[in-house]
Amino acid sequence: MTAVADAPAASSSDGRARRRRPAWLGLVVQPAAVAVVFVAFVVWLTTADLTTAERTTLNPSALVSYTGEHLALTFASAAIVLVLAVPLGVLLTRRPFRRAAGPVLVLANFGQAAPAVGLIVLLALWLGFSFWTAVIALVLYAALPVLRNTMVGLQSVDARLVEAGRGMGMSAASVLFRVELPLAVPVMLSGIRTALVLLVGSAALATFIGAGGLGLLITTGVNLFLPKVLVSGALLVALLALLIDWLGRVVEHVATPKGLR
Repeated sequence: MTAVADAPAASSSDGRARRRRPAWLGLVVQPAAVAVVFVAFVVWLTTADLTTAERTTLNPSALVSYTGEHLALTFASAAIVLVLAVPLGVLLTRRPFRRAAGPVLVLANFGQAAPAVGLIVLLALWLGFSFWTAVIALVLYAALPVLRNTMVGLQSVDARLVEAGRGMGMSAASVLFRVELPLAVPVMLSGIRTALVLLVGSAALATFIGAGGLGLLITTGVNLFLPKVLVSGALLVALLALLIDWLGRVVEHVATPKGLR
């Protein structure tokens, strides 16, 4: 009888272990691949036979500067998205504001459905060519995943747990912060990670309005017909996106309660 009772428990434990293994494998393989490709790029950069124009454009100090500008665009946009989209997502799941969820999601969908380069250029014609114009365009473009996942995460919390919290005498705010938000964290973090990857890729377009970033390498490579510069810019943007995605996965894994992994 004991052996029969222990069998399902052992099977369940093995199933959880098998699910955790691919997750940890991904957390190890992805940064390792990024590191290998980046080291190969650095070796190529120091040994390749480059023209004067290519060597000037791919100067290490210039690459560090472009990367810094790219990260500034990404994280400034991400911070504003979090400050706006997460509270708005929470608000739209509260009973008095649920009717407004549809129109707000339509507007957020419009921001992401519009081509990123068109959105950036149109805002630049209206607000001027600057860093903050690019940030506003990127915020409009990346708000949807965070807003939608915040709402979906909160809506997917078991209603019985919410009622149990209320039955224990907890206030609405206590139920939100101690029951709903902790259980919604995995879905919310997934949306934030998606938004960050979108921002890293889209920030390359900010160079069209003079906001800098790694996109400058891509446009320089196209305009001056320098394929090595073009490929270098595209490669660095891709590696940065993969690195940000990995960091998001790590945070997602650490912040998710053990019982939900």
